[in-house]
Amino acid sequence: MSRDATTAFARALVDEWARAGITEACLAPGSRSAPIALALAADDRIRVDVHLDERSAASFALGAAKASGHPAIVLCTSGTASAHFHAAVLEAHHARVPLLACTADRPPELRDTGAGQTIDQQNLYGDAVRWFCDPGVPEDRRGVGAAWRSVAARAVAESLGPPAGPVHLNLPFREPLVPTGEPLVDAPGRADGRPWTEFTQARRLPDEATVERLASAVRAAPRGLLVAGWGTGVQPATAARFARAAGWPVLADPISGLRTGEHAISAYDALLRVPAFAEEHRPDLVVRVGAPPTSKVTNAVALAADVPQVLVDPDRAWLDPGRAAAEAVAVDDDALLAAVADQLDRPPARSEWLDRWLAAERTARRALDELLDGWEEPFEGRVARDVVDALVAGGTLVVASSMPVRDVESFARPRGGLRFLANRGVNGIDGFVSTVLGAAARTDGPVTALLGDLCVLHDSNGLLGAADRGLDATFVVLDNDGGGIFSFLPQAELPEHFEQLFGTPHGLDLVALAAVHGLTAERVEKASEVVPAVDAAVAAGGVRLVIVPTHR
Repeated sequence: MSRDATTAFARALVDEWARAGITEACLAPGSRSAPIALALAADDRIRVDVHLDERSAASFALGAAKASGHPAIVLCTSGTASAHFHAAVLEAHHARVPLLACTADRPPELRDTGAGQTIDQQNLYGDAVRWFCDPGVPEDRRGVGAAWRSVAARAVAESLGPPAGPVHLNLPFREPLVPTGEPLVDAPGRADGRPWTEFTQARRLPDEATVERLASAVRAAPRGLLVAGWGTGVQPATAARFARAAGWPVLADPISGLRTGEHAISAYDALLRVPAFAEEHRPDLVVRVGAPPTSKVTNAVALAADVPQVLVDPDRAWLDPGRAAAEAVAVDDDALLAAVADQLDRPPARSEWLDRWLAAERTARRALDELLDGWEEPFEGRVARDVVDALVAGGTLVVASSMPVRDVESFARPRGGLRFLANRGVNGIDGFVSTVLGAAARTDGPVTALLGDLCVLHDSNGLLGAADRGLDATFVVLDNDGGGIFSFLPQAELPEHFEQLFGTPHGLDLVALAAVHGLTAERVEKASEVVPAVDAAVAAGGVRLVIVPTHR
């Protein structure tokens, strides 16, 4: 008697993923992917979100994985559908986000024959994945269940790293693609309910010699800086303890989550634009965790090639575009800073170096706030500052690339209790709306997003069905009718073609766009009305847009 291998294979994979703790799957409709789609829909341990657009599905899964730290599944049919995953796969690769990209495929005998919806999907995403596997067409043979479950368990482990990142499973199926009613091929899991292979991820802890070497360097550098960017694993309490022990200021991009505490400098971008200040505040040593800040002037001055720098990254990521790091330390960055703080004999006496930085911070902060508060017409920097200030502790702010992430870095005041997320692996605006909604699907507290109008339009498909997903997300949209960042680039000096090629005004009504998708949107014309509108949207729940018109 023949047995149903296709259904058994799909159910074995899904069961292994659920055993490993995966709770989110995103898929786009398609026939060839039906075996996995049906298995996911039948397993109540995994939430299934269906998207009409594969790019949105992949970005939603990316957001869910960013927010939870656990792999999310994204599934599509064969052919060009799989190409739409590529942007999310690249972001997951560079931002070290665990993602299982599952592409259904035609069987080998149909490839390169002109069969419909068939392309070469082998290693489709190149070296942007941690692991690629094509387990072949499911077949009924002895011991095959162990092979299937091992593949599923390994996919989860490979996505978690280190370093974390995307995994590509290419899954070819022959027809029939739905259960046949025949007995299933035997593919039982572990009797105790555990994954086929459990994966233990050990921290890379620093050895004594490394700790002592860095502690000695810190002692010898009273004019030091701790610089933090996105992607660091350092906890705010650890950064504050290290800064106190070293007597150093902390220059932290808010996306790092470390712009908090008494040593935090929020106005470093403005301060380092003053040549005299930059010259007088040249550091002796910089300890860097995470990626470099977004601020160009900070990278050019504080992270100049002739400034001694120690780059700490547990995954050996070479986050050094300025080619300036004198030493790269591949250990857990939180553990290293904590150990160095312990090694420092005692907090140094209050240093003139730190006092000068803190005095400059107070002066610059006061000047910035007075300037921002003087505008009643919405200014993007004020909106960024006020939104960061106003969000409740325990909330999540997802910040878009281009100008919003720069506005937050330049104008946000220090604060704790707020989680920041952003797509800074490749710095694109691709799929941002969907990323936010995916994050909301895996976040308990309120989720707010700060983004521009082009970012909304670029992923307006992400709004399809958003009203029906049971999610809470508030989008604060800075609508300057085009691409604001180009006004700060050399292209702005070419007025003849600037608006056509770079400014790209669209003139679209974003409130109407929201209405088309069954969503509520409010247009806010005064700066003082932004926070009340955001508060009201968050309190009301659901997916809502607050549109803030600004000028480029």
